Amino acid sequence: MNRLIFPVLAASALLARDPLPQRIAHTEPTKFRQAKSVHAGAGELHYQGLFDAQTFNTNFIFLHKGVLPPGGGIGHHFHNHMEEMFVIFDNEAQFTINGRTSVLKGPAGAPNRMGSSHAIYNPTDKPTEWMNIAVGTIKGKYDAFDLGDDRKGVSLDPKPVFITLRLDRALLRPVASLNGGKGEARYRRALPPEVFYTNWSYVDHLLLPAGVTVGRHRHEGVEEFYYVMNGEGRVLIDKESAPIRKGDAVPVFLNEIHSFENTGAGDLELMVVGVARSK
Repeated sequence: MNRLIFPVLAASALLARDPLPQRIAHTEPTKFRQAKSVHAGAGELHYQGLFDAQTFNTNFIFLHKGVLPPGGGIGHHFHNHMEEMFVIFDNEAQFTINGRTSVLKGPAGAPNRMGSSHAIYNPTDKPTEWMNIAVGTIKGKYDAFDLGDDRKGVSLDPKPVFITLRLDRALLRPVASLNGGKGEARYRRALPPEVFYTNWSYVDHLLLPAGVTVGRHRHEGVEEFYYVMNGEGRVLIDKESAPIRKGDAVPVFLNEIHSFENTGAGDLELMVVGVARSK
């Protein structure tokens, strides 16, 4: 995205030495910034930086969360040294990859693989809840080449001719005692490592019904963040624990032992993004 969106934000998650509650990033609409004509896109974008390039040890660049207002979007542009993914959690938006555009209904997304072009536009009369995730080939390096194209009024393909992310609960499958946890979780690997050219490893979709837990486990070569799509619960990382709720993003660093518990009455729904130290 353009330079307006890249200052190191005070709201960014802190380093591993800080207490767990301070490392968890919270979506706070009152802190959203407004950016107009992002990558020569239509209208404006409202967003907040949750994580930046200093948050993780891997080549994770940023996590932005916000809203595409009606008529707002991000213009058509290339990334040649990094990969990005736009995700929407409600409503719908027009996604463009390599000049081909289709409507996706939330919750959904589309990864933009290295060397490809992408854009997003909200043609509806309602705001669309939006997220942007970026992973690079070089730690902290961002690149972009704008095409001066806002993608308004373009022709649409009825079916996408590009890779899409579907966060559809109907696709989840039951898993008993996930990582040694309690009860039956519902899980799906939504995007596998083969989708990405960078060290981006996967995107998982996880749902924990009331009282269900994910057991304590760790990843030697992968860092993750867990984004709470719905519900509330508690995370335990090493010897620290903290409550989590909808809109929170939880960073899990290399080798950290972690587990999750649904402490609410409804479902705890999570999107999990993994980035490897090496492919």
